[in-house]
Amino acid sequence: MERGRMLIERLTERVMGRILRLVVTVALMVIMFAVGWVVAKTGMGSGVDSVSLTDRERQFTERMSGTSLIGRFTIDGREDRPAPPDRYDISSVQKVGDDQWQFNTRMRYGKVDVTLPVTVTMRWIGDTPMITITDLAIPSLGTFTSRVIFHGNRYAGTWQHDSVGGNMFGRIEKTEKAGS
Repeated sequence: MERGRMLIERLTERVMGRILRLVVTVALMVIMFAVGWVVAKTGMGSGVDSVSLTDRERQFTERMSGTSLIGRFTIDGREDRPAPPDRYDISSVQKVGDDQWQFNTRMRYGKVDVTLPVTVTMRWIGDTPMITITDLAIPSLGTFTSRVIFHGNRYAGTWQHDSVGGNMFGRIEKTEKAGS
């Protein structure tokens, strides 16, 4: 009897050990998949070699890195109120795909103050770059759609945050350290 019980205990330990290893393996695989998905979705770590950039792309990267977009935004239906300030401190910009660009940005508007890598589609209209974001879900912030053009030392565009939208506009200022 005693021998049988010891055998059952050893078998139980082996089975439990295998189950635990299986659970840990599956959990690691899920985590690796999630990290891979985030990297692919945001373009992190996949910058295009700067040697392959066109002159205007290289100039845009240099012009926008280490800058602050300082301006205001309007809210549709509230045109009678003053436009609140907003600020986007861009530490760096890099091309990560054909029309995909990553802006490493600190966003400040209303009560929001967050730093994120944001990957956007950028198109050129002649010599003017325009970023386009369509239904971009940013965890804990919401879903955004926007069109913003950059010209000289100014930016302007439209924005939509879930069901609220409006216009945004302001100036582009070079900073020694964006966000300071």
